[in-house]
Amino acid sequence: MINFVFFRGIVTMISDFPISPNGENEGCYKLYSVDDGGGTMVNFVVAPTTYFIDHSQVSVGDTITGYYNANAPVPFIYPPQYNALIIVKENSIQNVKVDYFNNQLVSSDGQLKLNLSPFTQLLLANGQPFTGNPADRNLIVIYGPSTKSIPAQTMPYKVIVWC
Repeated sequence: MINFVFFRGIVTMISDFPISPNGENEGCYKLYSVDDGGGTMVNFVVAPTTYFIDHSQVSVGDTITGYYNANAPVPFIYPPQYNALIIVKENSIQNVKVDYFNNQLVSSDGQLKLNLSPFTQLLLANGQPFTGNPADRNLIVIYGPSTKSIPAQTMPYKVIVWC
């Protein structure tokens, strides 16, 4: 099971990240340096398989949230370097939650409950329709307003099933 953890900050640098000595994949992998504004830095390795919400293009100066697997091995270096699974370019018109949702569609941290409507798009990461039950799965949830209750409840615009 993936243990999604996130880091949010401003992109301070984007560079190529070589993964082979002969350069066969040169330009395919990027390294995003991200600063949270409080002095904490993280580097994200962005692979061709990294999922970008809404296929957003990221530039230096953008605020992003990068999700990675806390159970995956990482090199013991500073700043920490994580393989980015999902990147969200922050904007004020939508919220994003990446987490495991149980059979009641409540996130693993108990902070968000989904109330699906007939208008909620259920998709796979490749953009194709998802026809199964989204419960008991890792989900990328894109939503707008939510209640102030605990857990907050929302009717998401889009749910992407992370198979």
